[in-house]
Amino acid sequence: MEDTLSGEEGEEEEEEEPAPAPAPQDPVEPQLTEASQVLGASEIKQLSLHLPPRVTGHPWSLVFCTSRDGFSLRRLYRQMEGHSGPVLLLLRDQDGQMFGAFSSSAIRLSKGFYGTGETFLFSFSPQLKVFKWTGHNSFFVKGDLDSLMMGSGSGQFGLWLDGDLYHGGSYPCATFNNEVLARREQFCIKELEAWVLS
Repeated sequence: MEDTLSGEEGEEEEEEEPAPAPAPQDPVEPQLTEASQVLGASEIKQLSLHLPPRVTGHPWSLVFCTSRDGFSLRRLYRQMEGHSGPVLLLLRDQDGQMFGAFSSSAIRLSKGFYGTGETFLFSFSPQLKVFKWTGHNSFFVKGDLDSLMMGSGSGQFGLWLDGDLYHGGSYPCATFNNEVLARREQFCIKELEAWVLS
């Protein structure tokens, strides 16, 4: 914030009292660059309580959404280029189920798994359930041209999306010890959003 000068010597500006910082138990409302088509304000507020402290107070920038950018994983990767910050993937399937994942870093093509223990899966079924890293393995995120995978173990993925971002799957996996995120193990995506939190 810049100081303003009155132009007259000897005249002092009255300083305003700084606003009190929110108490630690008071969540900081996330500031979204535009409205989410997947989650409402109540769900966003609930989910924000589970995000790592390093992203608290950062704006949520919508980098990709299927309603605007189409159903294409390659397009999602292109939209993520130049972003390094953490990403929140929000999905709504054809059954109306809302779920997704927080990735500690940007979604990208990779030869192997990447990410950190901050990564987690979640589902509103109907109450929010968050599935944090178990420490069992480090299979956080892997992106190739035909699919995006989050969490793994015993040949199954916690969240799997195909190359057209229309079909997906969710299975219990060792990385997050998660339940199936959707109502069924295989689902069709109605809407997907990728928000960068930095």
